[in-house]
Amino acid sequence: MPNLKLDKDTRARVNQQIRQYLSDELDTDIGNMEADFLIDFLTSSLGASFYNLGLKDTQALITRKMDDINDELYGMEQPDDPVR
Repeated sequence: MPNLKLDKDTRARVNQQIRQYLSDELDTDIGNMEADFLIDFLTSSLGASFYNLGLKDTQALITRKMDDINDELYGMEQPDDPVR
């Protein structure tokens, strides 16, 4: 699995969301560094699970699309009865 890393803007947004959530829901204030540690922990402990879910979703989508293509191809077949 590739090393999961958030780009700078996404990481800053997630950092802010975590701090806001903890403040609103748990009445706990943490700083940027603590939020970054939490992001690192969640990425390392949950990242692979979410990555794998994304792969499964992608496989299901590709399978559905391939079924659609097979149906279309079947519909394009011409009868191969000999000319009478």
